[in-house]
Amino acid sequence: MKTIKRFYNLAKPYLKWIILIILLTILENALSASRPVIVKTIIDQFMQNKVLEKSIEILGKSFVTNAVYIGLLYITIVLFENIIDFIVVKFTAHVGENIISDLREKIFNFSQKTNVSFHDKTPAGKLYVRITSDTDDIGAFLKDDIINLFRDTTYVIVVLIIMFSINWKLTIISLILLIISIIGVTFFVKKANKFYKKAKKIRTELNTFFSEVIYGSRTIKIFNIQNIIKDKETDLTEKLIKTRNKAALIDSPVFQIVTLSLNITIAIILATGIKNIWGIEIKAGEIYVFITFVRRLFEPIAKTMENVEGFQEAIVSLNRISDLIEQEEFLEDYDSGIELKDVKGKVEFKHVWFKYNDNDENWILKDISFTIEPTETIALVGKTGAGKTTITNLVNRFYEIQKGEILIDGINIKDININSLRSHIGNILQEPFIFSGSVKDNIKLYKNITDEDVEKAVDLALARSFVNSLPNGIETEAVERGENFSVGQKQLIAFARIFALNPDIFILDEATANIDTNTEKLIQKSINKLSKEKTAIFIAHRLSTIVNVDKILVLKDGEIIEQGKHEELLKQNGYYANLYNSYYESNK
Repeated sequence: MKTIKRFYNLAKPYLKWIILIILLTILENALSASRPVIVKTIIDQFMQNKVLEKSIEILGKSFVTNAVYIGLLYITIVLFENIIDFIVVKFTAHVGENIISDLREKIFNFSQKTNVSFHDKTPAGKLYVRITSDTDDIGAFLKDDIINLFRDTTYVIVVLIIMFSINWKLTIISLILLIISIIGVTFFVKKANKFYKKAKKIRTELNTFFSEVIYGSRTIKIFNIQNIIKDKETDLTEKLIKTRNKAALIDSPVFQIVTLSLNITIAIILATGIKNIWGIEIKAGEIYVFITFVRRLFEPIAKTMENVEGFQEAIVSLNRISDLIEQEEFLEDYDSGIELKDVKGKVEFKHVWFKYNDNDENWILKDISFTIEPTETIALVGKTGAGKTTITNLVNRFYEIQKGEILIDGINIKDININSLRSHIGNILQEPFIFSGSVKDNIKLYKNITDEDVEKAVDLALARSFVNSLPNGIETEAVERGENFSVGQKQLIAFARIFALNPDIFILDEATANIDTNTEKLIQKSINKLSKEKTAIFIAHRLSTIVNVDKILVLKDGEIIEQGKHEELLKQNGYYANLYNSYYESNK
């Protein structure tokens, strides 16, 4: 019932189209079912009675040469039937494509509106499979299988009505054998379904694995693990083949059951016509009609078995997609909240406690309190895992804190519109992401930024020499993930990007780690210039880059254990002094 409701919700916007398709399909089936009846008339009225010309009334008109006109009627019906079939196929494809487009858009919109916690726990390959393979499975079902299923179902109803009107006794016998066949088929289908579900799960795992291997190809080569990766791929592929083979093995008796039941029914019809057994009298034309219709009754069962994997995959895919996009607890609210105006850049943490998992006993941040005044520059220092990046994530409101408050210009960030909040914060990460497109597009990031401002940003980032060295300058295209640029060049693009966006609060997380010392010094000058007007938060392992900041917060195990200026902390001869001296010794 849940699956049916989900299919209904998908189809709801296109109900008018679907109703039209249904009506046309019923008309097509009525025309199709009338053809054997016309042949029956020819057999019983002309061939059997050996009458070539006989005055009869057809459709209220008298025809002199009835066989000719009946033949023309037959051809006309076939012509209209094919025209209607063409229209139904076109309309079904149109509706199917639109539904799939809607579904892909829902998945995409969901992925864009979900919080970082969702993406932390959901592999990118899994999302890719949902938006590609799973929607393709549903598309195949909606555009092909479902219309065949409905066409066959309505045809069965029309055919049964005609068969009952011709000979109800023989129809009941045919139905009994049909029901026995369906029971047998259902038994094997249920057994096979669990293997189809398992195969679907393995296929997703395999697709996710392929995605990771493609993106991690460089790492695979660096660590020389190609053979290990190949063995894992072989193992997953063999599992998929074995599972599919088991499903196919269970499915194999289905066709034999349908064929046997069909032939027994045909034998009974023929025997009835020859011997009049069970007191059933039947004419030659009626024998033809029954054999034709019985074949059409059993055909849908055989078709269903041929497409059972497609049906099952569509159902599994829809449920997996629905289970994904119905996780509303991961959605961020982009509509409500206060719109920030005239941001000064004051940042306050008041007794903040945070852990990534509410069920986890270990706190990542413990009672963190500090204030960053407008245009003030601070640095977060500490060993890996101390909580530095977590603090910057919380400023961006990528996660919700469990206790305390985080304020921007005195406003709790929970009360601020998320889009508005993030539009005033600029982040430069250690490994910036470069999109496919030109260098200019990567700096603009689809925002309404003039070319003049882009050029200024390039100069501020000290990236002019790099940009001019490119084949097509700032219009040079970046390949996937910016693989045609070095890590340092990507970082320069990221700096130009942040300068072009001109946010009120800067966050630089190991932002100069992959840039050579000379370029770093030049960029530092630009950052220092901007920092006089903006609030800046630095995370740096190169402690030499933060000696001039206004305040240093020293973290250990999620707590602030020291804070002050560089010289003040050195005089304390505490944790920071030890870190700095170790750094200084290692860089002599």
